[in-house]
Amino acid sequence: MHLPQLHDRIAQAAGRLPADPALQAQFTACALNTIETTTERLDDGSTFVFTGDIPALWLRDSSAQVRHYLLLAADLPEVQGLVAGLIRRQMDCILLDPYANAFNKGPTGGGHPGDLTDAHPMVWERKYEVDSLCYPLDLAWQFWKRSGVTTVFDDTWRQAVRTVAALFRREQRHFEDSPYRFERPHAVQTDTLRNKGMGMPVNYTGMTWSGFRPSDDACEFGYLIPANMFAVVALRRTAEILRTVVQDAALAAELDTLAGEIDHGIQAYGTVLHPVYGKIYAYETDGFGNHHLMDDANVPSLLSISYLGYAPADDPVVQNTRRFVLSRDNPYFQQGSRARGIGSPHTPPGYVWPIGIAMQGLTSSDHAERLALIAMLRDCDAGTGLMHESFHPDRPEEFTRPWFAWANTLFAELLIETYGLHLP
Repeated sequence: MHLPQLHDRIAQAAGRLPADPALQAQFTACALNTIETTTERLDDGSTFVFTGDIPALWLRDSSAQVRHYLLLAADLPEVQGLVAGLIRRQMDCILLDPYANAFNKGPTGGGHPGDLTDAHPMVWERKYEVDSLCYPLDLAWQFWKRSGVTTVFDDTWRQAVRTVAALFRREQRHFEDSPYRFERPHAVQTDTLRNKGMGMPVNYTGMTWSGFRPSDDACEFGYLIPANMFAVVALRRTAEILRTVVQDAALAAELDTLAGEIDHGIQAYGTVLHPVYGKIYAYETDGFGNHHLMDDANVPSLLSISYLGYAPADDPVVQNTRRFVLSRDNPYFQQGSRARGIGSPHTPPGYVWPIGIAMQGLTSSDHAERLALIAMLRDCDAGTGLMHESFHPDRPEEFTRPWFAWANTLFAELLIETYGLHLP
C-alpha cells in the first residue's frame, strides 16, 4: 500500500534525526516496511497484514507491525482506515478460531495441513498462544486512545471479546475443560505438544494456560508469565472500552474479575527468590512448584513488562527481573564482538534478536544505553538497511529471515521514542 500522507510524515521525521545518513535511511525503510511490503486492503474493506517472508497474518505480528502508525491515527483518515480494517480482520479471525495464531488470506489450506488439530482452511497455523488474543484487544484500545474512533466496537468486536474471555476462563482449567489438542508429526519437541497434544500437566493457579510462546515454540510449563501479564492488561483495557464506549457494564465486570484472578495467580505462583537477583518473575510455571527461569526475545517477554503496561519500570521486582534477563544467568542472553542481547531457542544457538535489543532500549530510562543499542542495531543490518529476525553477534551477515516486518517496526519505534520524533 501507498499512503501519501503517512509517507510524507515519515520522511519529515527522518529529517529530524541526527545527521547520520545510514540511520535516517534505516528509519525510513523500517518505518515504511509494513505499509509498503506487507499490507493489503481486501475487497471486503478489511486489512490483511502479513508477517513478511511468510504470507500469513499472525494476530500478534500484525498488531505489533502497525503500532507506530497509531501515532498518526488522530489526524490521518488513511491511517484510521488501515488500522480499523485490520482490527475488523482480526476479530473475524478470532471468531473463526480463537485457538489459531496465524491465518491465510482465503480458505486455501496453506500452512501446516499435516498438523493433528482441528484447523479450518483459513488457518495457516493453529498453535494456541495467549498473546495472540491479547494483541488484537490491546490494538483496539491503543487505536481508540490515539484516534478517538469508536466505530470498530461493533457487535462483531463484542462477540470476539466474549469469545476471548470464555477461552481464557476455560483454559484456567486446561486438563479438565479444554478441547484443544495439537500435534505435529515427526517435528522437533518445540514444534509440538507432548502428552497426546495436551501439553504437560498443570495445576490450577488462576492463570490461563498457553500451549506455545510468542516465538511459536512450545511452552515447557503451561503458565507463561509474560503472556498472562499481557492478558491482565488487555482484559482491563478492554473493560474500560466496555464501560465507557459500549455501555456493557456486565461484560466489563466479567473481564475485570477474570483479570484479577489471572493477576493473583501471577503474584502467587509466578515469582521466585533468586540467590543473586532477589525476587524475580519466572518465565513459566506449572503451578506445582516448577519454574522456568529464562527470557525469550519475542514479546510478550519478561523484558517487556513495563512496555506492555503491566507494571512500571521502577518496580523493584521488574528491576530485579530485568537484571536477570540481561545477564548470563538467562540461558538465552548472548554476547559477541558486534552485539549483545536476548535470543531465542527458535533460532540457531548464540544468535541475538533485534526485537530483544530494541525492547531493551524501549524499556530503558538510560538515554546513553538507548543510543548504544541504536548504534548496535544500525551497524548490524548486514548492509540491508533493515532489521532481521536474528543474527550472529560476531558476524551480523549471518542472519535469519531477511523480511521480518515486526523487527523493523520496533526499531522505528525505538528511534521515535529516543529522539522524540513527533509524527503528527
